[in-house]
Amino acid sequence: MNANPNSLIIEIRAGAGGDEATLFAADLYRMYFRFAEKQRWKAKELDTNVIQITGPNAYEYLKREGGVHRVQRIPKTEKSGRIHTSTASVAVLPYIEAKEFKIKPSDLKIDTFRSSGPGGQYVNKTESAIRITHIPTGFVVASQRERSQASNKETAMNLLRSRLFTFIAEKDIQKLGQERNAQIGTADRSEKIRTYNFPQDRITDHRIKKDWHNIEEILNGNLWPIIKKFQKEK
Repeated sequence: MNANPNSLIIEIRAGAGGDEATLFAADLYRMYFRFAEKQRWKAKELDTNVIQITGPNAYEYLKREGGVHRVQRIPKTEKSGRIHTSTASVAVLPYIEAKEFKIKPSDLKIDTFRSSGPGGQYVNKTESAIRITHIPTGFVVASQRERSQASNKETAMNLLRSRLFTFIAEKDIQKLGQERNAQIGTADRSEKIRTYNFPQDRITDHRIKKDWHNIEEILNGNLWPIIKKFQKEK
């Protein structure tokens, strides 16, 4: 199986911290989307928390973003000025072409449902949204962004292939007894990899013990200072 080095899928999910974690996950989503736009790469929203990014060596540049990101800041609703700590997890998955990774149709359970938009309003009146369950692993993917059922199914299958490819690759690496930090794509999601400290205007990557300032600029898509440092650390 070969991954496309120029394309990847990023999934971002809120972790501990309630509403503040949800806001932080949205910040990270916007950061990666804007980073792709600044590079003039193609960024496609697959879901509210999933982006597909395509550009020269995009996977190589972004694969180390996978893991648990932590934010420390004073929420706008916090009247006493207390700093809250919240987390969000980032999964970086290589994009896998259909011809590279075959999935047995008999292993899939496919359901359709109506696409819903903000406020519960329907995007359309037909059951164009798709939910696919991979029975052997229990992985569930869904897509409702596209207008047609066929397009949503293709999007969901792309995400499922990427998840399964990464899952199998991680299992193979574990069988070989290699270090967990050698895992492709998702890095180590069980440990925090980076902290965004707003009161000190500092971002710290705990893997390479490096700091950066100008949080707002970085969250606005200026990720190159961090990415370049990782390229040097290889």
